Amino acid sequence: MSTLDRRSLLRLGAAGIGSALLTNRAAARAPLLGTQAPAFHRFMIGAIEATVVSDGPLPMGKPAASFNGFPPGEITKLLQSNFLPFDDIVLEQNVLVLNTGDKLIVFDTGVGASKSFGPLPGKLGSTLVKAGIAPSDIDAVVISHAHPDHCGGLVDINGQAVFSNAQIYISSADLDFWTDEVKLGSQLKPLIETARRNLLPLRDRIAFYKDGQEFLPGVQALAAPGHTVGHSMFMITSGSETFCYAADLAHHSVLLLEDPRGTFVFDTDAKQAAATRIRMLDMLTSDRTRMMGYHFPWPGLGHVVKHGEGFRYIPEPLKTVL
Repeated sequence: MSTLDRRSLLRLGAAGIGSALLTNRAAARAPLLGTQAPAFHRFMIGAIEATVVSDGPLPMGKPAASFNGFPPGEITKLLQSNFLPFDDIVLEQNVLVLNTGDKLIVFDTGVGASKSFGPLPGKLGSTLVKAGIAPSDIDAVVISHAHPDHCGGLVDINGQAVFSNAQIYISSADLDFWTDEVKLGSQLKPLIETARRNLLPLRDRIAFYKDGQEFLPGVQALAAPGHTVGHSMFMITSGSETFCYAADLAHHSVLLLEDPRGTFVFDTDAKQAAATRIRMLDMLTSDRTRMMGYHFPWPGLGHVVKHGEGFRYIPEPLKTVL
């Protein structure tokens, strides 16, 4: 057979296979589903059952619009080298729920009813239900800081408390800063309005935590200022295990770990945020502490290790449950 004949035969064979695939797909026994598993993930911290539920992704657009302080070209290089899209940043919203046996505790509440972030976020209510958790059963809601994507889910579209039986915990510094009506005349107005709408109606059941305080059983607050004046992380301890909910210590698991001196556009004090990030990441690395980032890739669990002049996030393998 000539080379030309072989090539013709190969072309005809490929066309036949393609046609067969199309025919088989059209005649498949079951339709393509296009669905994923429910957006919750369970794990243990000692004797505490922890569940991560999603409030949905936050599309942020061009990376340079949100992340600052990087040398020219570094953002693209870091994203490409980690096989991530370099023209559009999407952050997750990983909400932590603890069942201590005595209490159900939620850490942060997503964007709630606000549509300013688009149609994708605001799913906390539905994902809690899918995870078998009723908002009315929540005993405590811990707010790491009063940005819209963390306190925005405290009240519903009608201004009613979503967690009707919960005590609310926040730092006094953040409550004072983000509900200050004087700031309504500044560029912070949208953030101030959201904080006031979600926090002020619940003022009678807000309690304050302080740096270093164990304000709930096994839950200790750690001041981590810079992103906001009262931004806090939380160390959760049960038995011999310690776990860190790092909240917004770093908004991106690559950019702000591999170059922790970079900054995020919504930092209240960018220089302080970077210094806090380096100090806390050093601590988590030295102690080999298991951690969770609110905006890290779902479900946000893993460890951090030293990597050159910065750090690297190592995601925790997810266990299959049958």
